[in-house]
Amino acid sequence: MNVTATIAKFGLNKAFDNLYKDPDNNLEKMLNWADRFSRGMFAPHRAVIRKAVTDPENAYYPYVRHMINDIDPEVLKTVAVNFFINSNLISGPIQKDLREKYNCNIPWAILLDPTSACNLHCTGCWAAEYGNKLNLSFEEIDDIILQGKEIGVYMYIYTGGEPLVRKRDIIRLCEKHDDCVFLSFTNGTLIDEEFADEMKRVKNFVPALSLEGFGEATDSRRGKGVYDKVIRAMKLLHDRKLFYGISCCYTSQNWEAITSEEYWDMMIENGAYFVWYFHYMPVGNDASAELLPNPEQRENVYRRIRKNRATKPLFAMDFQNDAEYVKGCIAGGRSYFHINANGDADPCVFIHYSDSNIREKSILDILRSPLFMAYHDGQPFNDNMMQPCPMLENPDILRKIVEKTGAYSTDLESPESADHLCSKCDSYAACWAPKAEELWEERKAVKVTVDYGEDAVPSGR
Repeated sequence: MNVTATIAKFGLNKAFDNLYKDPDNNLEKMLNWADRFSRGMFAPHRAVIRKAVTDPENAYYPYVRHMINDIDPEVLKTVAVNFFINSNLISGPIQKDLREKYNCNIPWAILLDPTSACNLHCTGCWAAEYGNKLNLSFEEIDDIILQGKEIGVYMYIYTGGEPLVRKRDIIRLCEKHDDCVFLSFTNGTLIDEEFADEMKRVKNFVPALSLEGFGEATDSRRGKGVYDKVIRAMKLLHDRKLFYGISCCYTSQNWEAITSEEYWDMMIENGAYFVWYFHYMPVGNDASAELLPNPEQRENVYRRIRKNRATKPLFAMDFQNDAEYVKGCIAGGRSYFHINANGDADPCVFIHYSDSNIREKSILDILRSPLFMAYHDGQPFNDNMMQPCPMLENPDILRKIVEKTGAYSTDLESPESADHLCSKCDSYAACWAPKAEELWEERKAVKVTVDYGEDAVPSGR
């Protein structure tokens, strides 16, 4: 760790220790400290946070107080240090040097599936295609994290399957790698009092609970009683003053309900600190293209999320429609890549093709493989940031990448050809293109103001 990072970590720890003595005054002092040690990074984001801290009229003014009052101080401090210092300030220079040295993508986060097993069988879930017999051993996950930290990765995100089937190993990994942040997408049904207590003890585990609507909609997809179990899990987390959020997949059937003001109010009332929205992807031989939203529905999702997050105290990301803020596709190791429970390295959690396995290659070798280099060399896949994905909006690109690199399907239960997958996206992409052009021209016509207040100009202008 360099001297600047060491001082920054010490300073942030001290700032948190002082914060609770006089929150209003010390919050601004923390911001001044962050400005000093950020070395110019994240200037627009810091400006947004400053407004949220100091302006009572700002929608996020109560959100900041929610975090201070409702998250355990040691949990908040641990997540903040691991995220801001380790996963950004320390990792940034390491990743920059490696990108220049190897001329390949170096990720900010690694997604991995501890297991393909799940205690539910949800309609339309691509994870179910893998079956339930695949697992990464504790030693394999540990090695992934050790390799990851060598290249500056301190953020690890569990997918599945249901990651909490492996809750004992997950806690052990949190203990061993207490300098990392571990986020997990989970159906929430396995969060009980004992596990919530363990979360509070290790302090660096953050769950994102999956919901696709209110009770009837959630239970119709996930099983009777699941919605009530997720609400109970949120209460357990809130009572223990833990950090948690929601994950939503929007489709042609549920988009209206899960972007409504009522739904946002429900998430806020249940104490959530963030929500991640994902566009439905027709992955798997049995996946239904009918669940893909039409252009009008997707536009409504885009506008509703931006309106709600500008006016309601809940941090939200829309992973298909926010590409302008990250300059297109972030997969293939550009910001993240995915390792499934069989050890196969996929460029994206939604694109199940690989030419590498962690049991045969190092992470650095995987990032320099033909498949991952095709991502590196092709990004962004479209100058229109409303069409970022090489599968969903540019299906011919994924066809060519898979054919050129000889990548294989990583679905061991029912392998799906790239042409079969992309054929489900061809019509969608063609129908979306005119609307995408309209929305992108709208964004380019003015200087963009990020919904949280950031001033920026969209990539490709």
